[in-house]
Amino acid sequence: MSTIPQEDFIQSIRDALQFISYYHPLDFIQAVGKAWEKEQSPAAKDALAQILTNSRLCAEGHRPICQDTGVVVVFLRIGMDVRWDSELDVEAMVNEGVRRAYTDSDNTLRASMVDPPYGRRRNTGDNTPAIIHMQLVPGDKVEVAVAAKGGGSENKARFAVLNPNDNLVDWVVNTVPELGAGWCPPGILGIGIGGTAEKAMLLAKESLLAPVNIQELQERGPADYLEELRLEIYEKVNALGIGAQGLGGLTTVVDVKILDYPTHAASLPVALIPNCAAARHIEYTLDGNGPAEFTPPSLDDWPAATWKPDQQARRVDLDSITPEQVAEWQPGERLLLSGRILTGRDAAHKRIRELLEAGEPLPDGVDFRHRFIYYVGPVDPVDDEVVGPAGPTTATRMDKYTEMMLGDLGLLGMIGKAERGPEAIASIKKHGAVYLMAVGGAAYLVSQAIRGARVLAFADLGMEAIYEFEVENMPVLVAVDSQGEAVHQTGPAEWRIKISEIGKMQ
Repeated sequence: MSTIPQEDFIQSIRDALQFISYYHPLDFIQAVGKAWEKEQSPAAKDALAQILTNSRLCAEGHRPICQDTGVVVVFLRIGMDVRWDSELDVEAMVNEGVRRAYTDSDNTLRASMVDPPYGRRRNTGDNTPAIIHMQLVPGDKVEVAVAAKGGGSENKARFAVLNPNDNLVDWVVNTVPELGAGWCPPGILGIGIGGTAEKAMLLAKESLLAPVNIQELQERGPADYLEELRLEIYEKVNALGIGAQGLGGLTTVVDVKILDYPTHAASLPVALIPNCAAARHIEYTLDGNGPAEFTPPSLDDWPAATWKPDQQARRVDLDSITPEQVAEWQPGERLLLSGRILTGRDAAHKRIRELLEAGEPLPDGVDFRHRFIYYVGPVDPVDDEVVGPAGPTTATRMDKYTEMMLGDLGLLGMIGKAERGPEAIASIKKHGAVYLMAVGGAAYLVSQAIRGARVLAFADLGMEAIYEFEVENMPVLVAVDSQGEAVHQTGPAEWRIKISEIGKMQ
């Protein structure tokens, strides 16, 4: 019988979350490296290079891979013979570990949890509470799996109850394009089959903890029906041509994971949850002999990709930009932005709309006319940083505010990740504006281009406040030009055809 001290358990949760905030799982980042090596799409290859370079920078600098440091998900398998030396219950111990991890002064992580979830949505300030799943099992040890799941990929979770004889593969292949690019591919698809609605979702989430091994499976061949499904879904999803960041390319997923469970004869519950390019999880066991110890991976095992700004990229001075200049930019063109940009995301846009509807002015110093807005919620800075990792959030969530920002406030351009919907594209074309895309999963790399940062308004919103950033050579791509042409539509369509042609030649 083992005894688990309270402090050992808390410290292990804290250390695990810090560790996964800056170290990718080696199997995942090597799979992304292989995708980069074989990628033929220039836009996707550039995005993969940014993700890989960002990963190395974070491992070296111990700073978060992504500005969205995630909702904490913890799976616990607690031996029935375990004894606890603790004044706190297990849930409280997990949340204390989360609190310590996210408020660590050496590597502050972004607090993203809000309570209540509907209405006021006040940030809890320390990223608690965690989502905790506990299971009692035989033995005298505690097996722990800790994950930090970003909102962009979590928002793309899907569930359906199919008829027993429906084609599950078809459902997955038809569903993935509907997810858009907000989940930051390339990543992993987690699939849960069977049980009930909540069981299928839990299976999909837990499946994402498994090692990346699809290439080994391809080499040896499937041993059961789940492995057959994994291979079929992997091949058919990548044949969609969605590619890295949804720009079109050869690799959309680096693996497909599936767990199943018996279900009712009348049902076929199926859940799909993608993991993004900032895959973060780790597993360990506590046996009463001290806290868990985590061994850093060797950077010698990291892919060799190194991203540098494209010397052919158009250099843009945002402080003197005009609509006429914006009209010259071409879809897919690479830009390097310098000058001042404003930031804002969901909560800030909501407040702006409330002010306009009430006939009240915007806060002092906030003027969007002929300016660019960056959809971002940055991590707090440490040491001599002006801002922490500051990658883009999913732009699609701001679609309903686009006409207000462009038409009423004179905004000229927007910067985010993923695609824009028809409503936003129509507004962009109407006003001769532009939407630029920064690479999701390259938050620390992007932050190197930010030379200054100050809060302009709504400071109470924390990471959702309006900032003014001073940037120098910030890398972006023209995702929707002033005529409304969108690379997230043209890129995957082009590469779907090319992949089909490649398959015919093999």
